[in-house]
Amino acid sequence: MVKKLVVKKLQSVGKDSQLSATIRESAQQIWLAGLGAFAKAQQEGNKVFDALVRQGETIQKSTRKVAEDKVTEMAAKATGTWDKLEQVFENRVARSLHSLGVPTRDDVAALSKRVAELKAEVEKLNKAAAKAAPKAAAGKPAAKPKAAAGKAKVAAAKPVHKAAS
Repeated sequence: MVKKLVVKKLQSVGKDSQLSATIRESAQQIWLAGLGAFAKAQQEGNKVFDALVRQGETIQKSTRKVAEDKVTEMAAKATGTWDKLEQVFENRVARSLHSLGVPTRDDVAALSKRVAELKAEVEKLNKAAAKAAPKAAAGKPAAKPKAAAGKAKVAAAKPVHKAAS
């Protein structure tokens, strides 16, 4: 009986060592597969990282373009609004100045033009009067100096009073 037990024991040890070898071999293969996966992930990781960077740059460019377009659009709207506000302000100031009787730029320009025209007319009349004066003096006898001096004395003797404003 002992013999039977020893034989059984040896058979079971043989089976255990075969099972154990199979387990060790499987564990070794699993370990090697893990190392291979890790190496592949390192190699592919750089490629994936580079691809992600390129995609990020593309998205950033398109986002920046959209943002710049929106900023330009908003700036245009704001400028239009400021122009309208400025025009409203100018109109109100012009009405206020008009109601106070302050002349406008156009009024001053028209008056300046009229003054220039009148100045030209006065110069023309002065030239005509200067030409006519020698002709008139040649035709009439000279006035008495005493009479002219007497009129000047009378004018100087009269006091001039101005009315208080």
